[in-house]
Amino acid sequence: MIALDTNVLVRYLVDDDVEQAETARVLLDALTPARPGFVCREVMVELVWVLRRTYGHSPDRIATVLEDLVATDGLVVEAAADVARSAVHYRRGVADFSDLMIAAAAERAGARPLCTFDRKAARLPDVALLDTSAS
Repeated sequence: MIALDTNVLVRYLVDDDVEQAETARVLLDALTPARPGFVCREVMVELVWVLRRTYGHSPDRIATVLEDLVATDGLVVEAAADVARSAVHYRRGVADFSDLMIAAAAERAGARPLCTFDRKAARLPDVALLDTSAS
């Protein structure tokens, strides 16, 4: 198994640098279930950020990319179930992808509630908005 950095996936997906895109394509096309590429959670979070901020992709388009990556036989995506579930909620605009992944990790660890100052994230189940008026 090899590990893939965010920039390899970005080049593969957006094809904005001809040489790097071709190198990424050759690498990813050679991956198989017997010799897969590993994609960690942090790469998935960074990928969403780059596709949204740098390339202006819509949440719907990004969610489709995430779902496709999770379903790719030659990739092992860390916390794939969290990524897939977070992609569904991200597409609907429930919260930022990073917040969805943080909430999923907290839930998986049995840590509830997730405490935050982020009002949008606090709309998620088992996420508590901290009250600053008491301090």
